[in-house]
This record gives sequence, C-alpha cells and structure tokens, in this order.
Amino acid sequence: MHVPLSPQLCMPQGLSFRTQADNKEPQFHSFIITREDGSRTYGFVLTFYEEVTSKQICTAMQTLYQMHNAEQHGSVYASSSCSMDSLASSIDEGDATSLLKLQRYNSYDINRDTLYVSKSICLITPLPFMQACKKFLLQLYKAVTSQQPPPLPLESYIHNILYEVPLPPPGRSLKFYGVYEPVICQRPGPSELPLSDYPLREAFELLGLENLVQVFTCVLLEMQILLYSQDYQRLMTVAEGITTLLFPFQWQHVYVPILPASLLHFLDAPVPYLMGLQSKEGTDRSKLELPQEANLCFVDIDNHFIELPEEFPQFPNKVDFIQELSEVLLQFGIPPEGSLHCSESATKLKNMVLKDLVSDRKNGNVPTSNISMYELMKGNETIARLQALAERTGVTVEKIDLSASLNEKEKDLKLQCEEAELRDYQLNVQLREVFASRFIQMFADYEAFVIQTAQDLESWLTNREQMQNFDKASFLSDQPEPYLPFLSRFIETQMFATFIDNKIMSQWEEKDPLLRVFDSRIEKIRLYNVRAPTPTLRTSIYQKCNSLKEAAQSIEQRLMKMDHTAIHPHLLDMKIGQGKYEQGFFPKLQSDVLAAGPTNNNRWVSRNATAQRRKERLRQHSEHIGLDNDLREKYMQEARSLGKNMRQPKLSDLSPAVIAQTNWKFVEGLLKECRMKTKRMLVEKMGHEAVELGHGEANITGLEENTLIASLCDLLERIWSHGLQVKQGKSALWSHLIQFQDREEKQEHLTDSPVALGPERRKSDSGVMLPTLRVSLIQDMRHIQNMSEIKTDVGRARAWIRLSLEKKLLSQHLKQLLSNQLLTKKLYKRYAFLRCEEEREQFLYHLLSLNAVDYFCFTSVFTTIMIPYRAVIIPIKKLSNAIITSNPWICVSGELGDTGIMQIPKNLLEMTFECQNLGKLTTVQIGHDNSGLLAKWLVDCVMVRNEITGHTYRFPCGRWLGKGVDDGSLERILIGELMTSASEEDLGKQCRTPPQQKSPTTTRRLSITSLTGKPAKPNAGQIQEGIGEAVNNIVKHFHKPEKERGSLTVLLCGENGLVAALEQVFHHGFKSARIFHKNVFIWDFVEKAVAYFETTDQILDNEDDVLIQRSSCKTFCHYVNAINTAPRSIGKDGKFQILVCLGTRDHLLPQWIPLLAECPAITRMYEESALLRDHMTVNSLIRILQTIQDFTIVLEGSLIKGVDV
Repeated sequence: MHVPLSPQLCMPQGLSFRTQADNKEPQFHSFIITREDGSRTYGFVLTFYEEVTSKQICTAMQTLYQMHNAEQHGSVYASSSCSMDSLASSIDEGDATSLLKLQRYNSYDINRDTLYVSKSICLITPLPFMQACKKFLLQLYKAVTSQQPPPLPLESYIHNILYEVPLPPPGRSLKFYGVYEPVICQRPGPSELPLSDYPLREAFELLGLENLVQVFTCVLLEMQILLYSQDYQRLMTVAEGITTLLFPFQWQHVYVPILPASLLHFLDAPVPYLMGLQSKEGTDRSKLELPQEANLCFVDIDNHFIELPEEFPQFPNKVDFIQELSEVLLQFGIPPEGSLHCSESATKLKNMVLKDLVSDRKNGNVPTSNISMYELMKGNETIARLQALAERTGVTVEKIDLSASLNEKEKDLKLQCEEAELRDYQLNVQLREVFASRFIQMFADYEAFVIQTAQDLESWLTNREQMQNFDKASFLSDQPEPYLPFLSRFIETQMFATFIDNKIMSQWEEKDPLLRVFDSRIEKIRLYNVRAPTPTLRTSIYQKCNSLKEAAQSIEQRLMKMDHTAIHPHLLDMKIGQGKYEQGFFPKLQSDVLAAGPTNNNRWVSRNATAQRRKERLRQHSEHIGLDNDLREKYMQEARSLGKNMRQPKLSDLSPAVIAQTNWKFVEGLLKECRMKTKRMLVEKMGHEAVELGHGEANITGLEENTLIASLCDLLERIWSHGLQVKQGKSALWSHLIQFQDREEKQEHLTDSPVALGPERRKSDSGVMLPTLRVSLIQDMRHIQNMSEIKTDVGRARAWIRLSLEKKLLSQHLKQLLSNQLLTKKLYKRYAFLRCEEEREQFLYHLLSLNAVDYFCFTSVFTTIMIPYRAVIIPIKKLSNAIITSNPWICVSGELGDTGIMQIPKNLLEMTFECQNLGKLTTVQIGHDNSGLLAKWLVDCVMVRNEITGHTYRFPCGRWLGKGVDDGSLERILIGELMTSASEEDLGKQCRTPPQQKSPTTTRRLSITSLTGKPAKPNAGQIQEGIGEAVNNIVKHFHKPEKERGSLTVLLCGENGLVAALEQVFHHGFKSARIFHKNVFIWDFVEKAVAYFETTDQILDNEDDVLIQRSSCKTFCHYVNAINTAPRSIGKDGKFQILVCLGTRDHLLPQWIPLLAECPAITRMYEESALLRDHMTVNSLIRILQTIQDFTIVLEGSLIKGVDV
C-alpha cells in the first residue's frame, strides 16, 4: 500500500546524536495521516540508536562542538541533564542551550567517545492495531541487537506481515508470528464500538479524569486544542484517546497529533484544530508564544495541567458522569485524579526486556532467599501499624519462603503480561461505553428532528446549502434546562452537521459504520425502556451505562480463543549473500524481495477496497457537507487539505508563494464565514421579531441568540489572530484596541481635539433637548475597563463586541480601529486578513448589516454592573408655567429593577444618576408634592438614556400634573418606547426591526380631556376590533417560550394595549359634557357604581346567582376603595388603568363588566347607543376577556405600587 510518508513524522525533530554516556533506550511512538476525504492511515515507529561508523561524520561533530564551545566561551554553562540530542537541530534552529548542556560531559572527544545516531523503523497500517505493531517492531529490534542472529532473515518477517497476514474480520481475533513469539490482535464486531487500540488508561493517568472530561468538552465544541508534551507517544495517546471517545461523532477539522518542528507556523491557522506539539526539556510554558488563546484549550500533558477557554459550558450531568467514570477506573486500580509518576514508571517497566530484570528490590524483583514479611512490607504505613499491634499482643510474624511463589511468577510472567493487556482492552471498552451511553441518552430522539425533504441524493446534494437538515429549535425545546448551554453550542458544530448529513444520506447509500452502531444502540434502548419512537420530554436524571459487563466479556472471549492464525514466516527466494546479519545494525533490506507479494494473499488491500470506494464517494460529496446555514464546508475542506499537505515531504521548504496561497485560502474562508454568520444572525433575529407581528413561527431562542453572538466573538478573535507579528496577551483584538487607545490618548493630549460627535441632538417640540452622546471607540473601551466584574482580556474583548453590537457601532468602531494603518502594519504580517484591503472592506460591510436589527446582548448579559443614566423632562411650555414651585420627583423602572424615588432639583429639567443595570426600561413614574403657588405642570414627555449603550427611551405624557386641573393627578405612570437614531433610520426602513409596541400617545390622552380639540372618534366596529387585537396580543405573548416574550406592561398599558382598548369601550357614548362646570371621567362612573353596590348590599336574597353577583360586587368595591385609599396622588385615568391591570391579573374583568353594564348610573351617564348599553356587545366583550383567564399574569411593581388588595 503506497502512502506518501513524510520522514518528519517518523523523526519529527530530525536526526538525533548521542554518546555512550546518554540514554539510548529505544523509543516508540505513532502518528496518523488524515486524507482530504477523512480516511486515515496509522504509522507506528520504533526509534533506536546505531553506532556511527563514518569517521567523517565523527570528525565533523567534534569540529562543530569545538566551534560552538569557542563562541560560547566565558558564558555560564547549564548544569541540567543533557544529551547530544538536537546537535543537528542546533544548526537549524540556533538552539545554543543543547550544546551548552554537553559541558556536563566536558566535550565530545572522537578518541574517547562513541557517537550514535537515531534510526527509525516504521509500520503503516489501515487500522490502529497499536499494541500488535509495537510488539512486532520490538521483536525486530531485539533481533538486530541480540547476540544470536534471528532464525530467519528479517526480510522473511517483513514480507510475512506485508503480504501474508490478513486483517482480522470484524468480531474475530488473529494470531500472527513475529521474530520470537506470536502476536495477537482483535477487531470489534459490527454491533460493537469501532476499534481503538490506544490505551485510555494512560490518557486518564496522564491528565486525570476531571481534566480529560474538560478537554473532551472542548473537542466536542470544536475549539482549538493544543497538546503539549516531551513524549511523542503521549501526544498520540491523548489525541487518539479523546477522539475515540467522540463516538458517534468524528473530528472534522485539522488533526495533527504530532506537529513537526518545521511547521509551527501552522498554529496560526484561524480554524478549529487538534494538534500536538513537542516541548523541549526545561522550556517554560510562558515562553511558548501562541497566535491566539481566546478560544484555545492548552493541555500540558507532562505537568498534568490544562488552560480552558472562557465562556465554557459544562458537559451535561458532569458530576454524575465523572462519578460513573471514577467507579470504572477504580475497579481497574486507577486513581481518578490521575497518576502521572506511576504512569511513567509503568511505561519504563514495560519497555524493559523482561529477561533482563535484575534483583534490584524494586518493582517486585526481590531475591529468592528467605525474608521476613515485615522486612518486605516495612515501607508500608498500614503494615507498620499492624506490626506494632502484633508486638503488643505477642503475635510473631514468621519468615516465609518466597522462592516457590517467585518461581511461579517467573513462569507466569508471560501470562501476567497477557492479563494486563486484556485488562487494558477491557478498561478501554468500558470507558468508551460510558461515554457512548451519554450520547445515546442525550440524542435518543435525534431522528425525529432530522429534516428530510429531498426525494433523491442528487437533488439533496444540489440544494444542500439552502436546506435546513435539523430542527434545532424544536430539539432544544425538548431538552432539560441544564443541558441547554452545552447542547445549543454543540448542535452548531461541524461534527454534528456531518453526523446529521450522514443520517440523511443513509436513505440512498450504505450507512456510515459509526451511525449504524449508534442507531442500533438507540433501538436497543427503546426496546429495553418500552419507549415510543416519538419525541418525548427529556429528563436530566442521570442514567448509568448498563452494557459494561457485556462489552468486557466480548473482548475476553476473542482474546482467549483465537479465530484465525496467519501463515508462519518462511524463507524467501533470496540470492546467496543477501540477508547478511551484523549485530547492532539494522540491515539495508533487499527491496527486490519485498517489492511484491502473492496476489491472492493481499487481503489488506482487498478488504479495504469497499471502504475506500465508500470514502471516494464521500470525498466527491464532501463539498456539500456544511455547518447548517453557516456553509463553512469549503473552508473546512481547505483546512483538512492543509492538514494533509502538512505531511508532505517538502513542506519544510515552502516558498513564499505557497505560504501566500495557503494564507489567501484562510482569508477567503474567514470572509465567507463572516458573511454566513452575519446573514444567519440577521435572518434568525428578523424571523424571531416578525413573530410579534404574527408572521411565521419562532425559530430561535434567547439562548440560541446568545450562542450566535458568542460564535461571532470567536470569529472576530480568530480574524484578529491571523498573521500576528508578535502575540501579546490572550486576546489579539483587545491587545490591538489597547495599543490603539494608547496612541489616540497621546494624540488627544498633544492636539486637545474633541472626539467626533454622533448624530444631531434630539429635540422636542418645546425646544428642550437631550445632550448629545459622543460616539467614541475609546469611551466605549473605558466603559468596559471600568467594569470590575470582568477580569480577563478575552472577557473585555467580548464585552466590547457585545456593547458595540448593541449600540450598532461594531462596524464603525472596527473601521476606525483599522484606519490607523501604521499600527496595523506594525502588528500584522503582510498576508494577514486585516491587511487584505478588499476583503477587510467586505468584512466591515457584512458587520454593518447587523445594524438592521436591535440587540440587547450587552444589557441582558451584564446584569449587575452600575450604569449611568440621564433623564430629561420636557414640558409643553406654551401651556405650562415656565417655573414651578413644587418639588418634583421621578422613579425609573426596567425589566431588572427600579431606581426608587429620586428628587429632581427644582426648576432643573435634566438630571443624571447611576444605579445597577435596569435592563430594558419599561416605565417612569413622575410627580410632585403640589407645594407653592405655581404647582401645575404640563409634561410633554420624559426622555431617559443609558449613557453606556446609548439606548434612549421616550415616555410620552401630554397631561397635567396638579390639583384642580385635568384629572387632578399629582403623579403619572408613563410607558416607554425605545427611540431610533437618525443614522439607523437612514439605513433603510425596509430592513429595520419591526417596531415594538408603543406607549400611549399624547393625542389619545389629550382627546380624553378635550385639551386640544376632539379628533375623530373611533366607531363601534373599530373599538371592538381594538379589544380583540389587544387580547390576542396577550394570548400570543403567553404562547411564546418564556425567554422570547416581550414586555407584558406594553401589552396592557401601551398604545394598543388592553387598558387603551377598554377606555375606548367606556368612552363610547359617554356623556362627557361639563356637568356643574367640571370634567367628567370614567372613574366618576366607576365610583357611582361602587356607591350603588354598597347601598344595595343590605338587601337580603339567597339565590345562588345573586350570591355570586353579590360576591363580585363586594370584590369590585374592595378593589376600587383600595385604589382610592392608596397613598399615591394618582389621577382618575391613572386609577382606571390600575383597576384594569388588577382585574386582568386576578381574572375578574369578565365578572365586573356585566355589573357595570347593569348599574343604574349607566342610564344617566351614557347615551342609549353606547356599547356598554348593548347586551350583545357586552356578552361578546365578556367572552373575549375570558380567553386570558388561564394565564398567570404578573404585573410590574410600578403599576400597582401602594395598592393593597
């Protein structure tokens, strides 16, 4: 099988030279080659040392050392342990420290020292039979170093494994023969988890259970994962271990568990990756410069330490999940917290040749003489305590003969090794079963949410980019609340999208093997639980895996009983003199003998042909596989292609043109990802808000919106990390902003120039204006820097992005940041995305499109911060006093709280105040104490602005505050509406967010008092339609998911709210002419009705209907009296609003309306044509109001403050 094998993967650090004083133990490691179509090939490498026989090389090495020593003369030499490793790499990398370390051994002397050089033997396989390949390679090495030549030439054994050892069939085991002893490998059956030969025991020992689960979660969420270790095999063990646990999902991005030293610049790739980097001895983590760390999971394997990204959701049921895994580990004697040092000694012990073990009184190697049991165990504290107890009680511990048992151990040593191997296999499969069980529980009903619309594969592939393949909103709404932070992000990943695509494609072609096993497991669970195949409400109760015993037994049966035995190695048709043996040197193999084998026995190729054909089909279709609507697949294909190219032999010699081309693909990919993300955010947000107008269905939750914004933050961090000259801090974006801020502030001090002003000042009819809020990138940064709740640069960058997005300034701010070209050139290489002018402009344009919708992603996330607000009261000066003598006050309320009553300085119409984030503002209460001669005040509106986000709310009033004028109110409750700036209006009315429900307008309020003349009154039909619309909006409100609901206060008290609609009903036919030269209000009618009900309450009547009616009368009177006696100076219209709100909350309106319609006062105060005097209309009104009886209505505190009912 031809594989484009790079020597860099066999020797990632190049050739290594050592002397007789260095450790020359053979080192085993493995690597993986991932092709563009996703297929994998595994390489297993044994590196050992051979004596250098060339005098020229030895002389050159001595000369090299002497030259280096002369250069470094006089410097302080390192005293740590050393070797001749990386003498060659010193030349390439300028690594002076490795040569300095040689000072411990004085020098390399050609007459005194023996020089050794590394050599590797490698075995390439289509499946990861790691244990079997390792044994085979160790036997080859032993044959070379042994004093006795091997039974057959090495070519015989290599020819045998290449051509005569078949792949074991699924579910079977196979025995084949190495140089000295047989080697066993096994393969899982079709219904079992796929083959994984890397020992998970080592991965858990190296990282510890808690750390491994966290890294596993990062991999699931497709972050950038960098593994870091001195040992190549550790890198492979952890990488393969974690990706194995992903079943039924597969890592879709760049996967390079061992990154050759010459390719470190590929860590700059702005894509998800899983890479492994070899650390040099003594290298400090802080000196490792990584392009970006905002979205990076850094795993220091050797030091048992991980650094996690910020905003990191936990894996569902993490505590119970870790507990179950702990139980499995403890059964096999592995501490859940990991055992790094134990793992090292265990690995070293395994690498030693068993027959060379000495009686070193360590690792169980004790001499066979009689010894005291106490002597043997005296290092153990428990035994020491038992010994002391024995001495006190007079019991003696006899010496025992261990020789017999030790002899038995020697005989059974081989068996023990096999038993340890079996236990590793069993531990592997049991841990994997626990992980698989979690996904089976979480996605048991996934199939019900797969959207299958295409009739055939071709049409599906053609329209793939335009089609939704999974009903995400429905799936998430079906999940337990604790799962949502993780699941909402996971279902956006490439691995999940590919999994769903494979499910859809399985209609037309052979099912993906992982998918087949997963679906069969789900079916099995359904049968066990007698569960219906329809979506059911998920439970967050943890369910343990029940297939552990069965999985372990399957492995044991295969290993205990061999199903197949391969042909023995045999003599080949070699010429005389070939296969010559020289101890200590691996011979140059005879290529003509190994070039071809018997065609009928080449089962590896034939068995692999079907899989290869399937992979070829998948490769052809791969361009259609996308991350849902994000359509990132072409980009990701480039990334996978990069992963492939990384392994080509000549990549270390990349020309600038090739590097430029590679980076150009990154730039195109980033731009496309930006375009798709902004498009998705727009479509989802607009679709969501259109629901409020009754169009379409909700297809996004607040949680999903947050996920999309977090995803945009990740993208911006990746863009700002691309092509950095020097990395500074964990957030490349914040680092750029800070340097921009420093330069701007220095410039400000020099020129003292003002910051550019934003849109024009907001003016009202009366000419009073809200002072202009400056549009300033620097000012927004200062707001973020003043937030003590945020501790990290990554957090500050994300907060700044959220704030800019909410202010609709993200594109403008970033354009200003990038306008400083000198700074950009200083920070970024020529090929960086931010220095590609055309793409950068397109990128800013895509971000500009986000200004078309309203986001509250800053206000809704940072709920505990202190925010400065500015309030302006705008009077109608033409009709009001210019100066008032009373003491005015104001109270501002929002979704997150209120300010409490704040006094307004006399005759000042503007004030600033700071309080904890109020959220979206909803109401303003405004009033005064009626003191002094000039106490009447006609207020047009109140404007309140959040000084950080710039959101400005207008609270219309248009009413008098004062005794003896209007309805006599000294305080009013005003309902707010969010204002749009002039710049937003210019963006185009067509693409703007649908308007929110507005608060009562001045016109409607003034029409009640006939202050400015009577506008056209609505007719009976329009009034009834208004009532229906108001009630319908409330019903819709409660049918939305809780996180998507708007303001109920607006639906009750806003312009088209229920209070306004009922006011129209009560005003229809109302005799509003001045009686006794006084305005008459609806509340006057309400009070007359109460007076009537209270006087007729004494009449005795015991009929049931009358008793119910009397109960309603009592309740009505109680509520009206409570409102009248409340310690508030609310006017008559305000009291009617409170009565409607309370009646709605307590579901009493349908009882009260008929009482008022039958009250005698109605004939005196209403025309005969009034709606309230028409029985059919009243009955219709009652039926409409009954439709909101089932909803739990919670009123905002400001609406009913002080009213005790």
